[in-house]
Amino acid sequence: MTKKQLQHEVIALRSIVALSEHDIKTKKRPKPKATPAFRQLWVLLSKTYDKWDFTIAYFKPATIIKWHKTAFSFYWFKKSKKKGRSPIKLEVINLIKKIHKENPLLSPEKIHEKLILLNIKNAPAPNTIAKYLPQTKKPPSKKQVQSWRTFLKNHAKNTWAMDFFTMPTLTFKILYVLVIINHGSRKIEHFAVTTNPNADWLKQQLRNTTPYDHKPKYIIHDNDPVFLAKSVQEFLNFSGIKAKKTSIKSPWQNPYAERVVGILRQELLNHIIPLNEKHLNNLLKEYIEDYYNTHRTHQGINGNTPIPSPTYLPTKAKNSKLKSTPVLGGLYHTYNKAS
Repeated sequence: MTKKQLQHEVIALRSIVALSEHDIKTKKRPKPKATPAFRQLWVLLSKTYDKWDFTIAYFKPATIIKWHKTAFSFYWFKKSKKKGRSPIKLEVINLIKKIHKENPLLSPEKIHEKLILLNIKNAPAPNTIAKYLPQTKKPPSKKQVQSWRTFLKNHAKNTWAMDFFTMPTLTFKILYVLVIINHGSRKIEHFAVTTNPNADWLKQQLRNTTPYDHKPKYIIHDNDPVFLAKSVQEFLNFSGIKAKKTSIKSPWQNPYAERVVGILRQELLNHIIPLNEKHLNNLLKEYIEDYYNTHRTHQGINGNTPIPSPTYLPTKAKNSKLKSTPVLGGLYHTYNKAS
């Protein structure tokens, strides 16, 4: 083919492309879909032809680049090998499940021992067996529970706990609520609402909670990255507060904080939808200051309130007159003796 013929062919092909582009823009025909072969061709052209981005029709240059990245990811996905131990065969998994189904009380260790007793070669280890029996997850040992409970009991008067929970607003915006509770009195020492609970914000809340050296000896928290931030831990250490981190996925080690979060949800947040951060802050403030800390009784402190209530003279029920005050628009009422 001569150079002149090649030029004529380019003009002809471009005229066809131009007509097709016009029809697509005017919606006379649908936009064509790229086949895998077409994508591979243009990925190759993008690497070998300098002016490929001025030549491509129907598709944007960014689309060609995206094809390349997708092909790159797929290539290395197929090429790479999974790390870790090779999975056990399906027949072995079925055998494990069969033994467990027929002996539901057997632990993974006992199943392993039974396979060894039957002289089954390459019997899976107990930890591997446990992976296929999710219901056999080990609860905390008696020693673990007892030692942690002993610590909580012995240091209740000098221990606080803090935790975060989330609350969506009417417009589905996520708000984060920090709660700090006193183990000894069950008093909510502090709460705060924010959309961005970072380390600097948390340190300021801790400052607000511990004025004039009013502080605990220990403070319990979970593994939230904000609690574990280096600056937060240094602040607690400088303040003379020992941070006690719970184990991963062990909410039972922080029972008072978990409990108070449940109370706030059950008694307040499940009944009212906050409009925004200010509205949620006002709701929590009224509930905590006007009801929870001052009038809500707790079994753990012998039916008393976190902030001690006034002492009244004994009277018979038929002769007692109570003055009620609505809280949260009548969701709850507090009572004082009128006589």
